[in-house]
Amino acid sequence: MRQSEVKELSVEELHEELINHKTKLSDLKMTHVLSPLENPSELKKVRRSIARIATEITKRELD
Repeated sequence: MRQSEVKELSVEELHEELINHKTKLSDLKMTHVLSPLENPSELKKVRRSIARIATEITKRELD
């Protein structure tokens, strides 16, 4: 998820996306343990998306 997309979402949508991405990350990790992922860089992308979303949530809470 790009930073521009994150900025357009409401706080409620950000919380939903955060939960969805965390679930996706745990699923990817479990899949990767059982059999290597075809595209392991997907883990990195999801982690970065989680960080972007969490940063935006914190930023809005401080404003």
